Amino acid sequence: MTPRSPESWGRFPRHSQETVRYSWRSSELPLSRGDGRTYLPFGNGRSYGDVCLNEGGVLIECRGLNRLIRFDPQTGTLRCEAGVLLSEILEFALQRGWFLPVTPGTQFVTVGGAIANDVHGKNHHRAGTFGYHVPRFELLRSDGTRLVCSPEENSEWYRATIGGLGLTGMITWAEIKLKSVSSSFIDQEVIRFGGLREFFALADESDESHEYTVAWVDCLAKGSALGRGLFFRGNHASSEEGRFEYGKTGRIGVPLTPPFSLVNRLSLRVFNSLYYRKPLPRRSPKRVPVGPFFYPLDAIRRWNRIYGPRGFLQYQCVLPPDVSEAAMEGILGQIARSGTGSFLAVLKRFGDVPSPGLLSFPRPGITLALDFPHGGGSTLDLLDSLDEITETSGGAVNPSKDARMSAGSFQSFFPRWAELKPFMDPAFSSSFWRRVTSTQHQPKTP
Repeated sequence: MTPRSPESWGRFPRHSQETVRYSWRSSELPLSRGDGRTYLPFGNGRSYGDVCLNEGGVLIECRGLNRLIRFDPQTGTLRCEAGVLLSEILEFALQRGWFLPVTPGTQFVTVGGAIANDVHGKNHHRAGTFGYHVPRFELLRSDGTRLVCSPEENSEWYRATIGGLGLTGMITWAEIKLKSVSSSFIDQEVIRFGGLREFFALADESDESHEYTVAWVDCLAKGSALGRGLFFRGNHASSEEGRFEYGKTGRIGVPLTPPFSLVNRLSLRVFNSLYYRKPLPRRSPKRVPVGPFFYPLDAIRRWNRIYGPRGFLQYQCVLPPDVSEAAMEGILGQIARSGTGSFLAVLKRFGDVPSPGLLSFPRPGITLALDFPHGGGSTLDLLDSLDEITETSGGAVNPSKDARMSAGSFQSFFPRWAELKPFMDPAFSSSFWRRVTSTQHQPKTP
């Protein structure tokens, strides 16, 4: 074992834990029996909070499971090991005319992590979550049992493991149904909107006509400008030449961590004002590579360092359709009054494609995601107030982005959380799970 302490992407919280490597899918798990410690699979550390951390325990590093096993060019079904990055799938698949069926905002997550967190993307309104496109995977338990899981075989384990936060065992390999595309470009439109009502109108219009939709919002705008932003929508471009290019990103990076956060009230106000008013393309749609469209932040390596030594907390919530506009006004109003937030605040609509996982986060409604520099108690108090609005509205907060929600809040957001317990591996645990299941949820008194 190695006394190394990998970080989550938010760099908060920081925990002490040991690591072991697991590099071959046919091997047994590298566990030390009888020492009382818990274990947790660890992919590439792109979860934002403590869902990928195990304070006082052991992380099983899985990036060594990085092999593509087989590919069917007729159906687009790829079998690969769980430590393969989405970027490695893109490098293989794009040149053959295939693309990921669902992709989050970074390509540097592992397949196992994408399944365990049942990640979503800009096309949720049509394609659902990542797990929806995973027909089979193998689950290795700490007692050596291997379960091949699918909707037909070991189906309860299948549902528990998708969105199961890495707690049911180690995913060794998975099959993914890729999407056929005619080029590696997106026909993108960018539309400026003046507030939440305009956003909802654009979302109604665009969900029918565009496969990918997402909006950037100015988190500091107030009053009549509350919720203003830029709406991005796109479809895969057709190409007579069949151009397929995979442009690697991350050529520049943040070389060190500054002594304080570079994201503050002044820098936010300047950036947001300039970005909202930036000149839009005269020709619309504009053809852009898939990289800048899906992964704008991947162009900067270690961008998480700009938040300084204290790190940052991401907040992502989803609000039900019938109350989404009023509740989102409340959340954005709280954030604007606080004067904090991030350059990249993302607003989009989730569709009604059912997630296959027992504890999957996506559900119909509107979702907002943004980062907050960790400013101590004031930041935590703000996020608690956002939790209250989300809970009152019947929404939920994303576990894979969280580092501080209470046990009561989690159990309210995910009332079926206890149904995961029978499927949890007795040797596996995480800092997140211990934090959010430490006490039974007590209903709030009116």
